[in-house]
Amino acid sequence: MINFEGIEIDQDLLERTNPIFNTAKMTLFQLAATGHEDAEAVAKKLNLTQKDTQDSKTVKADEADLFINSIIMEVRYFTNGKLAKESGFTEVDLPCGFTPRAIEFAKSGKKYVGMDLPATINEVEPAILSLLDEEQKKLVNFEGVDATNYQSLKSAFDKIDGKVCITTEGLLMYLTDSEMDAMCDNIKKILAEHGGYWITLDPEISLLYVLIVKAFYGERTREIMYQSKYRIEDKSDVETIQNTITISVRSDVQENMKNAINYITSKGFKLERIPYANHVPEFKSLENADPKIVAQIKEGFKRVCIWKITVDESDNVDISDGKTESFNADASIDGDRLNLNLTGNLDSLSAPKLLASYEKIKKDNTLNSVFIDCSKLDYVSSAGLRVLLIMQNDCEDGVTMKSCNETVIEALSNTNITHQP
Repeated sequence: MINFEGIEIDQDLLERTNPIFNTAKMTLFQLAATGHEDAEAVAKKLNLTQKDTQDSKTVKADEADLFINSIIMEVRYFTNGKLAKESGFTEVDLPCGFTPRAIEFAKSGKKYVGMDLPATINEVEPAILSLLDEEQKKLVNFEGVDATNYQSLKSAFDKIDGKVCITTEGLLMYLTDSEMDAMCDNIKKILAEHGGYWITLDPEISLLYVLIVKAFYGERTREIMYQSKYRIEDKSDVETIQNTITISVRSDVQENMKNAINYITSKGFKLERIPYANHVPEFKSLENADPKIVAQIKEGFKRVCIWKITVDESDNVDISDGKTESFNADASIDGDRLNLNLTGNLDSLSAPKLLASYEKIKKDNTLNSVFIDCSKLDYVSSAGLRVLLIMQNDCEDGVTMKSCNETVIEALSNTNITHQP
């Protein structure tokens, strides 16, 4: 069995397995570009520049792209924060990214918990805390989690007393359907135990984007949307996904809306759709805009909604731990083949450990293939899949996986990784 305790997981390794981390700094800079003082302070602490945060490997962000995304970031940030404050519960930002909401809440005497991938928490926590006084720091807590890993979430939420308001923005469009299933099941358990509700802007964010781009750029809407999508995916090395809960504007919007609503109710939730128009403040990013365009956008806010999600009381939620085995890997070398026997979940928390172990083994051995026994492997997230693909591309004869369950087979479906019964 690989001894993970003896393996060093540095920031570079965390970012390689979770490159979506890069978009968190992108959105912070977009908020700072609106003149938000706390966002500017955090961006300065992290030494962020437009080039570092907005330009991808092959595409430079133009002014139109940055302008539109700054408006959308401001809408997302203020609306989510306003609803969280109105709840009166402990705010749990999942994912918190690098946005300065912790500063805003602490200054107003409210509790705040930021949860995100360890790669993000490692950087955002010291930056935020350095901007707070000692009393304000007592109201703020950060936790490294994987939203698809129930044990990591439960461990973090067990530190919170009372009801919670979970806010999610900028996450769901990056999740596969199996990841979305896992996250919904986990949040349902958390809410059933703690009480409160979940607010997410993600399902209808594409409708908001189209509304704002059309108002300003009309016929250039498709061009600007494509450029922005490509730049973000190129920056993060992760594709935005058309999953069941995110409403695509590329096909029948009404049908997509119906499917998304049916999905969330099928997961044991009740849904309230709240129009943006009920909550949006006056935005700095629109101060100098044409009043006719501003009026058009505000009218559109009546049609685009935020989702407020609560547990359906008629759904019998099992809130027992339901522990899966901790992730482990048995490793052996057979000639030029690495044999692995994986146990538990290969996700954002365990994937960096497996990659570090693989690279350490490969440094000391000549490897041409990897054979993985998956009979005890429960789940593979996008981060886990990324590590498997690194191995696949690194070895001449690639990776072969045996005895995969249906969830793992689904994760492998769009790859060239061989899997056997």
